[in-house]
Amino acid sequence: MTVWHIGDKVTRRSYGHDICFVIVELDESSETAILKGLDVRLMADAPFDDLAPVTEEDMRAFEAMRTQVVGECLRIIRSRRAHDSEKRRLRKEARYRANPDFFERPGTVLHLDGDGTYLQKCLAMYEELGIRAVGQHVAESEMPRKVVHLLETYAPDILIITGHDGVIRKGKDWSDIKNYRNSQNFVKTVANARKHVRNMDDLVIIAGACQSHFEALIEAGANFASSPQRIMIHALDPVFIAEKVAFTPIHETVNLYDAVKSTYTGTDGIGGLESRGKYRLGLPKSMY
Repeated sequence: MTVWHIGDKVTRRSYGHDICFVIVELDESSETAILKGLDVRLMADAPFDDLAPVTEEDMRAFEAMRTQVVGECLRIIRSRRAHDSEKRRLRKEARYRANPDFFERPGTVLHLDGDGTYLQKCLAMYEELGIRAVGQHVAESEMPRKVVHLLETYAPDILIITGHDGVIRKGKDWSDIKNYRNSQNFVKTVANARKHVRNMDDLVIIAGACQSHFEALIEAGANFASSPQRIMIHALDPVFIAEKVAFTPIHETVNLYDAVKSTYTGTDGIGGLESRGKYRLGLPKSMY
């Protein structure tokens, strides 16, 4: 019998080895492991005898697939960015022909993440995408208590509330929020944030993780949420939604299809409501 350790990378036989996980907890009495997705925001449990080790060859294939996924999302974003930039250039020429000395300010992001490793990946992606972002590693259970203080501290345009979630194996009623690992925590956090900033265009909230209770998050006040079809979402999917919001002009509503198209999972993984963008032009450009 294989001896498992925290930190081991594994797949699940019963799910056809579809997702690569890392073991984060072991319960020797029940012979059950708590697993965290390496690239999807999913927490799951599995019996020891359902686990299979990930080989070096498996990891190389996994890394290649991850690079391909992120690369395709970035390709879509950059293509859209080029198109939007051309539209903005024409707009600037029309509005600022007399004084073209403008500067640009995309929306700012406060990103709360229950996973510190994912948070660092997201912050690196914000930097690559040219978005000003502050990240806070906060356990999902602590988010409802801390969110208002963090909003007061950073006053962001966009708030991301994410981490890990998943439908509990014993609970098959997907309408019951008690059958989710962290959806209740995310919903409470959204509700507290929305009480603090009631206007949905003043603060755009993007919330949820893998298999999260989409309807409850939207009802609590989120502009965008996962997961309409209770599927896995990629670790960077909330970032890609935030990018579209941050670079959509304030006089326009975010094109929902464009926003979701730039994610890995599409409308099965993330949905939302019409919301105004957070991109602004300003005058004059500073010399300093």
